[in-house]
Amino acid sequence: MLVMTDMLWQADFEDTPMRYLYSALFYLLVPVLLVRMLLRSRRAPAYRQRLAERFGVFSCPRQVTEGKVIWVHAVSVGETLAAAPLIEQLLARWPEHRLVVTTTTPTGSERVQALFGDRVFHVYLPWDIPGAVSRFLRKVRPELLVVMETELWPNMLHYSHRQGCHIVLANARLSARSARGYARFSKLTSGMLNSLGSVACQASADGERLLALGLPAERLHITGSIKFDIDLDEHLQDQARSLRLALQNRPVLLASSTHQGEEELILDAFSIVRERVPGLLCLLVPRHPERFESVYQLCLSRGLRTARRSAAEEVSAEHQVLLGDTMGELRLLSGAADVCVIGGSFIEHGGQNVLEAAAWGVPVISGPHMFNFSEITTMLLEAGGMIQLQGAAELGPALEQLLVDEARREAMGAAAAAVVAANRGALHRLLGLIANEMADA
Repeated sequence: MLVMTDMLWQADFEDTPMRYLYSALFYLLVPVLLVRMLLRSRRAPAYRQRLAERFGVFSCPRQVTEGKVIWVHAVSVGETLAAAPLIEQLLARWPEHRLVVTTTTPTGSERVQALFGDRVFHVYLPWDIPGAVSRFLRKVRPELLVVMETELWPNMLHYSHRQGCHIVLANARLSARSARGYARFSKLTSGMLNSLGSVACQASADGERLLALGLPAERLHITGSIKFDIDLDEHLQDQARSLRLALQNRPVLLASSTHQGEEELILDAFSIVRERVPGLLCLLVPRHPERFESVYQLCLSRGLRTARRSAAEEVSAEHQVLLGDTMGELRLLSGAADVCVIGGSFIEHGGQNVLEAAAWGVPVISGPHMFNFSEITTMLLEAGGMIQLQGAAELGPALEQLLVDEARREAMGAAAAAVVAANRGALHRLLGLIANEMADA
């Protein structure tokens, strides 16, 4: 009934037919989305909670409904962590504004609440149907929307822009494969891009793809990636040193943000390499928390004595694996590693963030699929701080060469850290663009 009512009163006859078709299809998909959420909730119960928020139905404090609002949209954990320094700056620079932070996943929600508590108001991003988006905007009424990376939704952008909200696309990236997908719906894509006030792009190649899709050239700014602005503060460094001591200064192979099917490949390579590297410990960190238990069982089925980080188990000399089954600790865990293998790169996912390991001076190994981080990968490869393999069969030999050659590890690590240091400053440039948009708001 709610969906049918939305469709009746959300007509906007000045808009493009393509967005109407998109909206109609999205309404038809709502039952499928609900079933998908319920299926996912079998492994992650949080997916069936707060479902009303997906339709723009929620309660929010008076400071939001009656005050000035800046809205930041991140997707999940990675985007939330990347946005964290930006959110801190927004809180400090515009204290008269209330910050609303949206995510689409429960893990992203958990990170927002853990990092900021009641300093921001968190709610799930509504599904991109006109009624849900309009209900959200009537409550929140943001002056500025900051969208992280390339989380572009036609109705979210259309109705925000029509309400007079200034929109900044921050830390934008667009792979060649994603650009081809957007190009298939050129009219819809062009409309979205024309609603953006400023685009802060990670690299010139990303910017060229956005321009080809219809972004007005005067709105494009190449600012670099804010993921380079990693703060390894003194407290975090102390924690990393303590973790190294707790691991008895054993050589540590970090498998970072792994996806289904990759743990088997990494554990195969680990089992071979540890015969040549006495005491080698595998610090295994799956990307998705709903897989923690199945990965733990996988390790046990292979006869590997495995400690769980979430249980604060002491890692003894007999343990071969430490399962990183906690959220928000990857930066800390990276500081305890000797070599890092990047997850999402041995399947066609496009890789995960390599910079948290690189910032610590940890050499990085990836598989062939790093298209979501192509510019950063190129920088690290050219500097000699990273090795990109063509397939899983190369992983064991590559790990063995690095782990037995301390001088090479140190040289690669220093090169990786130098790339991070040389590319800091994107956050400062992004804040300048935001300040310009706020001045016009």
